[in-house]
Amino acid sequence: MSTNKTFVIDTNVLIHRPDAILSFRDSEIVIPMWVLEELDRLKTFSDERGRNARQAIRFLDTAGQKGNLADGVKIENGSTLKVVASQPKQIPNDFFQDKADNKIILTAWQIQQNGGGQVFFVSKDINARVKATALGIKAVDYEKQKIDITKLYTGFSSIDIKSESYTELREEGVIPWPDDLPSNHYLLLHDRDHEDEIIGRYNRRDRTLEYVDHKMQSVAGIRPLNDEQRVALDLLLNPEVELVSLVGKAGTGKTLLAIAAGLRQTLEEKTYKRVLVSRPVVPMGKDIGYLPGAKDEKLSHWMQPLFDNLEFIMSVYHRQNFKQPEQLIANNIIELEALSYIRGRSLPAQFIIIDEAQNLSPHEVKTIVSRAGSDAKVVLTGDPYQIDSPYLDANSNGLTYLVEAFKGQDIFGHVLMTRSERSHLAELAAELL
Repeated sequence: MSTNKTFVIDTNVLIHRPDAILSFRDSEIVIPMWVLEELDRLKTFSDERGRNARQAIRFLDTAGQKGNLADGVKIENGSTLKVVASQPKQIPNDFFQDKADNKIILTAWQIQQNGGGQVFFVSKDINARVKATALGIKAVDYEKQKIDITKLYTGFSSIDIKSESYTELREEGVIPWPDDLPSNHYLLLHDRDHEDEIIGRYNRRDRTLEYVDHKMQSVAGIRPLNDEQRVALDLLLNPEVELVSLVGKAGTGKTLLAIAAGLRQTLEEKTYKRVLVSRPVVPMGKDIGYLPGAKDEKLSHWMQPLFDNLEFIMSVYHRQNFKQPEQLIANNIIELEALSYIRGRSLPAQFIIIDEAQNLSPHEVKTIVSRAGSDAKVVLTGDPYQIDSPYLDANSNGLTYLVEAFKGQDIFGHVLMTRSERSHLAELAAELL
C-alpha cells in the first residue's frame, strides 16, 4: 500500500482561496469532477464566489496545459494534481448520491478503498467533514490561514512601572523603553503612588513610549468611556497608522468611534476627502439587485446599523449645515458603498471603514485593503464570534487573519475591545446569550 498522502479537495476550499492547491506540498491532490461542475455553476455569480470560481478554473486550466489531468500533472509545489471522474459501483451504507457534496466525498472513499495511501478529505463545510468521517475517511479543515482566536493579539497590555517613570512620561510626553514590543502596542501603566492609570504607545523605531492623553476631548461629539476606547481613538486619529483593526463584541463602540474619527478628520482637519463606509451587506451568492428601488434605496436596508450610528453622532456633533446623515451623504462627506462595488476602484485620500469584517475571507480582506490609494486609511471592525458565513469561523475569517499578519508593522494598529458601553442589558446579553 502506498504511504503517500492524497488530499481530496472540496469546492468550498477553492472558493475560500482559489490557489489553495499550492498549500499541499509533495502530495497527490485530487479534484473530483463534481468540484468542476460546482465551479462551473458558480463562475457566473457576480460576487466574490464567482470571481474565486473563475480564478480556480483558470488555475486548473493552466495546470492542464502541462499534461493530462486524468493521469496527473506535476505542479510547481512538487505535488501531483489529478482530476478524477469515476464513482464507486458499490455505495457504502446506502450513502445517497443525490448531492454533489456526497459525490465528492465518495471520490475520496473510492480512492481510500483502492489503497490510495493516507487519504484526507479537505473541506470548509463541517457537515461534509462529519459525513466523510462517518465513512472512515480522515476529514480536515483547510487551515492555511487559520488563527487561534484564544491567542489573538490584543494590542495592549497592563504593567506596573516606577513612580519616576510614570511622572516623567506624564510630564515630558515620552520616555525611553527597554522592552521590545510590536509597533503601536499600548501599555496601561500604573504605580503605587498614583491612583489613575495612564496610557503609553510604543514607538518601535525610536524605542520610546509616547504618552496618550487619558482625558482626551470628544471626537465629533463622542467621548471615550474606557481605556480600550481611548486606545482605539488614538489609533484612529493617528495619520501615520494607515490600517486599524477594532475587534470586539457588540456594544464596545467599534463602529461609532471609527465613524466619529473619520468625520472629524474629514470635516475639521481636512486630512481625507470623504469617509467611505461599507460592510458585507449581501449574503454570499446574491446581489443587492434583488431588492426593490435604486442603488441608494437598496443600500439603506443593509446600512441601517450605520445610519443608527450616524444619527447618534449628528445628535451630539453640532456642525453648521449638517443636521442629518442624509446631508452628509448628499454633500459627499460620507459615501455608503456595497463591498462588491469597491473591487476595481482606487480609493486615494479616503477614510475607509469596513464594518462586520469578520464575515470576509482572508482573500476578500486582501482584495479590499489593496484598494486603498495614497493617503488613505483603512479601518476594519467586527466581532469574530458573530459570523454569518457557513465556511468561516472565529479562527479562519479575514479579520483575525489580518490582525496576526500585520502585527508589528509600523503602519498598523489593533485593539481588542471587551467592555460594552451600550447598557447593562446589552452587556448581559453579550455574555449570557
